[in-house]
Amino acid sequence: MNLKNKKILITGGAGFLGSFVVQKLINRGVPQKNIFIPRSKDLDLRKWENCVKAVKNQDIVIHLAGNVGGIGFNREKPGEIFYDNLIMGVQLMEAARKAEIDKFVAIGTICAYPKFTPVPFKEKDLWSGYPEETNAPYGLAKKMLLVQAQAYHQQYGFNGIYLLPVNLYGPGDNFDPSSSHVIPALIKKIVDAQKSGEKHIDVWGTGKASREFLYVEDCAEGIVLATEKYNKPDPINLGANREIKIKDLVRLICKFMDFKGEIRWDKTKPDGQLRRMVDATLAKKEFGFKAKTDFEKGLRKTIGWYLKNNKH
Repeated sequence: MNLKNKKILITGGAGFLGSFVVQKLINRGVPQKNIFIPRSKDLDLRKWENCVKAVKNQDIVIHLAGNVGGIGFNREKPGEIFYDNLIMGVQLMEAARKAEIDKFVAIGTICAYPKFTPVPFKEKDLWSGYPEETNAPYGLAKKMLLVQAQAYHQQYGFNGIYLLPVNLYGPGDNFDPSSSHVIPALIKKIVDAQKSGEKHIDVWGTGKASREFLYVEDCAEGIVLATEKYNKPDPINLGANREIKIKDLVRLICKFMDFKGEIRWDKTKPDGQLRRMVDATLAKKEFGFKAKTDFEKGLRKTIGWYLKNNKH
C-alpha cells in the first residue's frame, strides 16, 4: 500500500513512539497535512463521539495511544489502566469500521503474553496462559483489540492488523519516575544521585529478570512497514532478538554514565516477569522488518538525549 496519498490518523502521535512514526511517514513522502494527530486534551478518545470525529475522512488509523507505565504505575492504577486502554481501542476500531477506513493498525504489547511463555515468545503462544499479574490489566485490555480485529475481519472483511512490540527505549522516552520504564528510570536515578552527591542508587527487584529492548526508531520503522505491506489478521512480534539481564543493564548504564557508586537492590519490590524476549522471525518474513540499532549505541543516544534536555 502506497501511503503517499493516504490520510492517516495517528493516536498518540505526539508521544514517544508516535513522533518517530510521524517522521518515518514524512520521510516516505506523506505530506504533513495528511497526518492527523488528535491530542487527548482536545479529543478524549474514551468518549464515543470523539472517536467518530477522529476517524472522519481518514484512510488509515494507527492506534498508538495508551495509558501505560512501569511496574509501580501498573500496581497503583490497574482499574484506570484497564478501562482507558480497552474503551479507547474498542471504540476507535468500531468507529473506524463504521467509517469504512482502509486499514487499522493496532499496537499491542509484550505484556499480553502469558506469564510462563517459553522464551523466545512466539505469536502462537499468545493464548497459552494468563499474563504476569502486575501487567495483566494493561496486557489484556490491549489484547482485546486483537480479538476485535480478528472478529471484524471474519464478519466484515475489516483490515485490522495487530503488532506486539517489546519494551521500547530511546531519545524522548518518558522519564517521569511515577510512570517510567526501567531504562529511563535508571538514567534519571543516576543523574539525580550524581547531582546530589549520593554514593548509591536503589533499584527495584533482584536484577535477575531479563528484558529485550527495541530502539524506538526501529519500532517506528516496523510499524510503517507493516502498514504498507502486512494485511493478515494474525498478530506479529516486533523485537530486536537480544535479551539482557537487568543486573547487566544497570552495570552498563553506570559505566556509560561514569557512576561508581553502590547499587542497592530492593528485593521487597517485584521483578515482574522473569524473562521477556520475542521471536521476531515472522515480521522479517511478512514485511521485511529487522531491527538495526546496536543496543549499546542506542543506550548512549538515550543517555545523551536526557543529559542534553535536563540540564537544570
